[in-house]
Amino acid sequence: MSNPHADPLRLRANHLDIGYDHNSIVADINVELGAGQSLALVGINGSGKSTLLKTIVGLQPPLAGEIDVLGTRPGNAPKRIAYLSQFHASGFVLPLRAVDVVRMGRFPVRGLLGRMTHEDDELVLTAMQTMGVRQLADVPLRSLSGGQQQRVYLAQVLARQAELLVLDEPTAGLDAGGREIYAQAMRAEIARGATIITATHDIQEAARCDCVMLLAQRVIACGVPQAILTPEMLLETFGIVLTLRDQHLSLAVVEREHGHEPAEHPQRD
Repeated sequence: MSNPHADPLRLRANHLDIGYDHNSIVADINVELGAGQSLALVGINGSGKSTLLKTIVGLQPPLAGEIDVLGTRPGNAPKRIAYLSQFHASGFVLPLRAVDVVRMGRFPVRGLLGRMTHEDDELVLTAMQTMGVRQLADVPLRSLSGGQQQRVYLAQVLARQAELLVLDEPTAGLDAGGREIYAQAMRAEIARGATIITATHDIQEAARCDCVMLLAQRVIACGVPQAILTPEMLLETFGIVLTLRDQHLSLAVVEREHGHEPAEHPQRD
């Protein structure tokens, strides 16, 4: 998607191929995203969503084509990016409190040995307040429920105050209240000019974004939600689509059984 009013571009991919070990998972990705815009990557597990996110943040090299992130090569601007992966092993290896995890969101700005300022502390507490976990600040992370842990990690993302947010299944484990808090937080991030790229199974979440890319180890379609989130397109992406109450893209998706189709990559998606 290209928006001539979005300046500067935060993401530009041109004929991009992504994958692992020289094996392409998705080929010929073309997308542009500007400041204050959002992109949803939608597809089943193994469709290429996580690999594309890792390529954007520089954890996985592109196989072919061009990709420009924040005006430079992926991985060259870590202080300007907040990345939320699906896995957070470090939180269970170390005896961290919730507030310690959120404070990590400021480390790329201050450095591991840098001294936290009053501004940093305020950003941390404000982020925790936004996600409804400020009262859990001193609770060990491992003592929290899955939904509470996810809110803590989302607060870490908010505390970064990054230009680009790259989120892999950010609403996983959240209840209805947590999803609404997340949606409000993302609206506020967009309002301050952040760009958001999200991998999700949630069609309603995707419908709120400026651009949607449907993936099934290839790009099914990419464009505005009204044109992309159709029963026909979702059928091609997921297999089975149930249309619900109204005409505002309130869709429920039930994946077909993919049997022995290979996953995107062991332990990587």
